[in-house]
Amino acid sequence: MVFVRPTLSRRGEIQPFVVMEMAKAARAQEMAGGRVFHLELGQPSTPAPALVRAAAARALNEDIIAYTEALGLASLRAKIAADYRRRHGVEIPIERIVITTGSSAGFLLSFLAAFDGRARVAVAAPSYPCYRNILSALDVEVTAIACDAESRYQLTPALIEQAASLGGAFDGIIIASPANPTGTIIEPEALAELTDYCDAEGVTLISDEIYHGLEYQGEAISAVQLSQSAIVLNSFSKYYSMTGWRIGWMIAPPSLARGIEKLAQNFFISAPTLSQLAAIAAFDAQDELEGHVRRYRDNRALVLGALPGLGINRICPADGAFYVYGDVSHLTDDSVSFCRTVLQETGVALTPGDDFDLLGGHGWVRLSYATDTASVAEAMQRLQAFCSERV
Repeated sequence: MVFVRPTLSRRGEIQPFVVMEMAKAARAQEMAGGRVFHLELGQPSTPAPALVRAAAARALNEDIIAYTEALGLASLRAKIAADYRRRHGVEIPIERIVITTGSSAGFLLSFLAAFDGRARVAVAAPSYPCYRNILSALDVEVTAIACDAESRYQLTPALIEQAASLGGAFDGIIIASPANPTGTIIEPEALAELTDYCDAEGVTLISDEIYHGLEYQGEAISAVQLSQSAIVLNSFSKYYSMTGWRIGWMIAPPSLARGIEKLAQNFFISAPTLSQLAAIAAFDAQDELEGHVRRYRDNRALVLGALPGLGINRICPADGAFYVYGDVSHLTDDSVSFCRTVLQETGVALTPGDDFDLLGGHGWVRLSYATDTASVAEAMQRLQAFCSERV
């Protein structure tokens, strides 16, 4: 019998998620006996809240952990609806709330429901690379619009209009507030302008709100407060410290809700049931979670105070999330190579800006301060010694 090797599909040629490549290199260095300071991953170093872990233990003993309906447990969706009522003053019918396998599944379901192949979608540059990579795998044309300090590194109607005049109207735009990698928050007036623009032009707005709750300067409001047409994505990964539980949610516009439900039935059946049962308790863990936010705030101050000593004086406004995105062009014009060298020589793992901005990211890096304060402090000392030798 002749063995014919399968040919990789075009979708399999997707760009890698570079931060995961850096994390793999960091783990390899640890396995070889080196000490590594993980400033590359946007992952809390804390476990899920105690109440969540206790709920999971009870569920393992008392529940059969079967499939749920594709939209997710009604009890969890009711908790989410109550949280939007408390935090944002809006009523969300649970029929519009979809429990997803992390926000990643939410992105896939949103893109499949909202865009056909050959649609045009705009993202900010810099922005989370998986928007671009997943859309490209789905044959959606992605335009990265360069954003800078003038727009606070966020899309604006003016920037979108300018890009549309060059390449044609957009079917959708994706925003994030607080944003990855920049940490910037879209101010309420600016978000209202974006939602009004999208509603008027018939553009689908997808709002990534997974860093809500992690805010230090200004207030991150939800797009659902301003428009019923927006798709809102959120997750238990960041504020709730539940990355590996792979549990998130989506608020779907009424016009897309049934289509998203059918896609979820076929792609996932349901999100992990154990994680759903445990996540119900997350909304009662406010005191523990706010303790995490206080630590992030301290870590943020430590990083921002140390960066001038590294010669990093140009950064994005670090309003929220747990990132600082800084210009290291005085040290390198190849951020991928730079981050590899930093890891090898100092044990500090960073994420290269190329992951977030294919055109302008080669002179930028992202630092995550989601880990413990002592590790952040020592990492900054090591970086200061490294950079001082190269200035």
